[in-house]
Amino acid sequence: MIKKYSFFVYASITLLSVFFASCRSAKYLEEDQALVTAVDMEGVPAEFNEQVGAYISNEIKPNSRLNLWVYNFFNTKKGKYKKDKIRNVGEAPHILDSSLVDFSAKQMMRYLQTKGYFNAQVDPSVKLQGKKAKVHFMVTLGPPFFVQDVKHQVPNTEIEAIYVDKVRPFSKVKSGKRFDVSDLLDEREQLYDRLKENGYFDYLRQYMRVGVDTLVQAQRANLLFEVQSPSDSVDHKVYYINKVAVRVLQPAESMSNRKPKKYEDEKLQLTFEDQTGRFKLKPISRYVYLRPGDRYNMTKENMSYDRLYEMNGFRNVKITYEKVDSNKLNVQYSLTPRPVMANQVEGEFTFSSGMSGFNVGNTFSHRNVFGGAEQLEVKMRYGLLFDPRLGGSLKDKIFNTDFQVGVNLVVPRLMTPFETSSVGTYGLPRTTYSTNLQIFQQDQTYSNRYLVNNLNYIWHSSAKSQHSLTPISLEYRLGRLNDDFAEKLKEEGYLLYVQSNNRAYFGLGAQYVYTRNAAKLLKKEDFNYFRGSIETSGNLLNVASNLFNFSRNDDGERLLFNVPYLQYAKTEVDYRWYKYFGGNRQLVLRFNSGIAVPYGNNSSLLIFEKSFFAGGINGIRAWQARTLGPGNYNREDVPENLRLNLRNLDQLGELKLEANAEYRFRLVNNFLGAKLNGATFIDAGNIWRLKENESVKGGEFRADKFLSQIALGTGIGLRLDMDYFVIRLDTGLKLKDPQFQGSKQWVITEIFDAKAFKRAFNETHKPDRYSFVQYNFSVGLPF
Repeated sequence: MIKKYSFFVYASITLLSVFFASCRSAKYLEEDQALVTAVDMEGVPAEFNEQVGAYISNEIKPNSRLNLWVYNFFNTKKGKYKKDKIRNVGEAPHILDSSLVDFSAKQMMRYLQTKGYFNAQVDPSVKLQGKKAKVHFMVTLGPPFFVQDVKHQVPNTEIEAIYVDKVRPFSKVKSGKRFDVSDLLDEREQLYDRLKENGYFDYLRQYMRVGVDTLVQAQRANLLFEVQSPSDSVDHKVYYINKVAVRVLQPAESMSNRKPKKYEDEKLQLTFEDQTGRFKLKPISRYVYLRPGDRYNMTKENMSYDRLYEMNGFRNVKITYEKVDSNKLNVQYSLTPRPVMANQVEGEFTFSSGMSGFNVGNTFSHRNVFGGAEQLEVKMRYGLLFDPRLGGSLKDKIFNTDFQVGVNLVVPRLMTPFETSSVGTYGLPRTTYSTNLQIFQQDQTYSNRYLVNNLNYIWHSSAKSQHSLTPISLEYRLGRLNDDFAEKLKEEGYLLYVQSNNRAYFGLGAQYVYTRNAAKLLKKEDFNYFRGSIETSGNLLNVASNLFNFSRNDDGERLLFNVPYLQYAKTEVDYRWYKYFGGNRQLVLRFNSGIAVPYGNNSSLLIFEKSFFAGGINGIRAWQARTLGPGNYNREDVPENLRLNLRNLDQLGELKLEANAEYRFRLVNNFLGAKLNGATFIDAGNIWRLKENESVKGGEFRADKFLSQIALGTGIGLRLDMDYFVIRLDTGLKLKDPQFQGSKQWVITEIFDAKAFKRAFNETHKPDRYSFVQYNFSVGLPF
């Protein structure tokens, strides 16, 4: 305990030293310089506070204390800043610059004027105290101006019809609304998009002009939207597609021994040239949306870009146009393919419950198997986990081994025996054929052979909605318990575990998943996310067994190929609410629930692979995965000679309820070349058994004990945002642990006497160890 307190004391002293050192950092400046230590604004409406503040120059905003301390540590010498050999670390001091103060005031004033405050004034002032400066911006808004009359002048009758029918009904510019330049820009953008969708290839945004006539006394503004004609022509032209050519280019750094091909497909009305000799036109043509005879359409052009890149077979896509005659365009798609084959080796170290190990993997990819950018992936992974508590040599300390191999074939279209209407308008449709085999061995406990084959379809019905259908999921699993271990389980009354794990099964099922707003998960805005899934297995086999009278085993289960088949239903819901507060501040609320019900041919138990677990890096983060629940279950009831071998096997359930709240914010804008974000969170929930089971006492769901069965954890997190991915470290702290009874569930009260608490826990739960704090290291956000 003394060592732990010493650590906190030393850590506190170090942090305070950094804080106070950064406060004294102005001492390195010259006599005529001042460090900006504070900037504030007065008179700005709350709705504009974030945006107005953004117009203050970053060079006169206060430094991050940590970044400034790092800069000073490496770039000062003899009480002065270095003049040369300056290291690019931390953040240079933000020195007061009166010209930047005045410039910021003007920018703030101009922004407010764009929001209808035409008479706004911003008066800056500076308060000096030694070598430190505080900047204050006093804002005087004046009365806002409101839109009065809105008129338009469009000489071209067809453009006017498009403007009136497709733009004005959805316009943000309305009489009686406060004047806002962003509404005018949105109007211009909407007209630009609609015209570009209707053949106006040469149309530019600058052709729309807005006249603003202000009535000062009434604080009103009359608007006139005018669409001008080109200077070199009497009227705007509508362009039509003449010819379309698709060219697959040979990358400069690669060679192909295949014969190039070039031909014209009259049915598709496309000219095709493949310099690599590896591609077929028909699969690519599905996403060539511009066709001869059509009007030019920018939306179709952008759709082609998106879908062709999403095929993952081309590293560069370029669409160019050549004008022919007076109003016709020849279109050329130029596609540069990615390397045909790739190989990636991965490795990681793992730490779990005092054990350590490693995983190594290899992924081989072929990006164009059949000429249509079909992607073949062959993955292999091998992992070892060591337990230092086991005796003997290093080989004897191996707790478990895990070998996995899988083959995936992804086809960038829907491969169905019937015609489908999905043409990739909102996303690339995909068909995936996959086969995966897992061979797992846990020392003197358990072995598992798991083979699964899937056929999966993914398509999008709108910009927000994604559907995933797995009509066929074929599984075979062979699990075997160590004979001695199985006998011990039977002797101690754990027959259910023997039945659920020491068996083979066959499964034939299907799954459907609906996801909404998945594309917004990394965006800073207000939105809701939803993911719902439903999975069933064994129903078709049950019908067949009744028709053909399948044989039964001693337990009454019907057999297929002399193996029982599974029959169950499982559903899960994940709902999230994202609230954006501006800047880099965001609140996320999440509710995650699920239920799995075995019935029919195996109604007495649910297999390990289909059960729910609690805890882990994306769940209740104060607990390791599979160490929480079910219900009030306490592993003290497990015989000591079985605890280690039953780990991760007994804490499963058929029902899951989980809720999370997380507040995210920016800590440092530039930390080692990345953005450092912080988070605080609270997690609650648990898993339950649906039926009472003597082997898992207290694990069943009880409405009258619901609150006492809820686990509660809190914590803080650091997220290193590298733009392309996020490295995450979350530290979870247990507040309420449902394995205990009454007031003892509030384990947070024991944290200051943690040593005695852990000693008492170890005496009754050996070899399990108790930890108040759980560290979670991962890549990506938890939700």
